Amino acid sequence: QVQLVESGGGLVQAGDSLRLSCAASGRTFSRYVMYWFRQAPGKEREFVATISQNGYTTAYVDSAKGRFTVSRDNAKNTVYLQMNSLKPEDAAVYLCAASPVYYSSASPRGMDYWGTGTLVTVSS
Repeated sequence: QVQLVESGGGLVQAGDSLRLSCAASGRTFSRYVMYWFRQAPGKEREFVATISQNGYTTAYVDSAKGRFTVSRDNAKNTVYLQMNSLKPEDAAVYLCAASPVYYSSASPRGMDYWGTGTLVTVSS
């Protein structure tokens, strides 16, 4: 069992940066591939980024490439999402998720565990 808790969301202006964190409980964090998804009002949940168990492999949705960076600290049971040059279209609830399987572009259906999300609002 893994429990995930996101933090770091907030209201920012376009062009600003935010760093999201996702803290995991349990001793098995390093066994899981970690994912970030986002969901805007009225839209489907969208894959944003993923990072492998050892942190060596990452992947991003095209709209996040060059602006977002996913990282993890297995000693702290935490995964991060550094978001730079934020745009109004990045506004959403951001959720982290865990799966033992690596998908370079994941479906929400493939996740074993979910956090409840943190809200990111970007004003223009």
